[in-house]
Amino acid sequence: MAETVLITGGAGFVGRHVAKALLNEGHRVRAIDSLIEQVHPDRSRPRELDPEVELLTGDIRDGEAVRRALEGVDAVVHLAAEVGVGQSMYAVERYVSVNELGTAVLFQELLERPVRRVVIASSMSIYGEGLYRDVEGRLHEDVVRGPRNADGTWDPLDAEGRPLSPVPTPETKRPALKSVYAINKFAQERLTLTLAAQYGMEASALRLWNIYGPGQALSNPYTGVLAIFASRIMHGEQPMVFEDGRQRRDFVHVSDVAKAFLAALYHPGANGETFNIGSGEDRSVEEVARLQAASMGRPDIEPQITQQARAGDIRHNIPDLAKARDRLGYEPRQDFSEGLEQLAEWVAKQESKDRVAEARRELELRGLVA
Repeated sequence: MAETVLITGGAGFVGRHVAKALLNEGHRVRAIDSLIEQVHPDRSRPRELDPEVELLTGDIRDGEAVRRALEGVDAVVHLAAEVGVGQSMYAVERYVSVNELGTAVLFQELLERPVRRVVIASSMSIYGEGLYRDVEGRLHEDVVRGPRNADGTWDPLDAEGRPLSPVPTPETKRPALKSVYAINKFAQERLTLTLAAQYGMEASALRLWNIYGPGQALSNPYTGVLAIFASRIMHGEQPMVFEDGRQRRDFVHVSDVAKAFLAALYHPGANGETFNIGSGEDRSVEEVARLQAASMGRPDIEPQITQQARAGDIRHNIPDLAKARDRLGYEPRQDFSEGLEQLAEWVAKQESKDRVAEARRELELRGLVA
């Protein structure tokens, strides 16, 4: 049965892809978005937003705007958020206000106008460091590391000073909130699952890994790392890689993320649950920077390895997707090399400002890079 689905933050990168996927399934889509300048430099409706999407311009913290957006709605995908670990460590009031107060305002209105299901975009950041295994095979889920080891290496060590190896992190791992953004996402997740259950609504939370694909905000220096790298490379600049570049991440294509949101909206097994959403393949950040430069026709551009750490960053975190596969039928499909080619083709048609150096200076001035 066709539904009307509200996507908060629906004019953004992920929201546009989720909207398209919903429209392809015959649903009606409404979006509410504040169109902030950092993400939407001209503050206008994005060209990539499907014309069939009804777009309301409004702030998620504005109860009246949210009330209007919820009229006649059957389900909600809650994406509206300030995004970026580094920026969250100094724009504290803004991040807490948009992410936590915004979610509270949404649910204050939902108490009067309940919907069938709410799906919230959570984040891998809530885990902090991922799950690790020591040389004797024991698992460690509460790993804490300093910026760098005494011998100059970066990987976490056990109590005897031996290196730990990252293993896939399941949803059962205890949260380790290392940034304001991580705190925000965990609060959003818990508000959603707690209040929905209390007031007769269904809910689920998707803990998203590093999303990439056409449509990312190239001029936003706090967006996804592949968009940041792409902006640098298209301007002939080196992509900036923190630490030694060997930290490992999972990069998931936005088309797979959109499919995960549809599954979370409609699969009976999603209610009340959290799910990891990634690609199931992990790579070092340095490797990804080199692959991206090659995909954009600039294999001569070498990544700049800073040998510095940012406050709030983690070393390794890769997802265990078993639960999403078993409960949602989620299966990532996009090949990484093909995804990079798609991104490169899209980037070649765009204009952007490279603001990465500016963002780095801001972090350094505040003592958030060491």
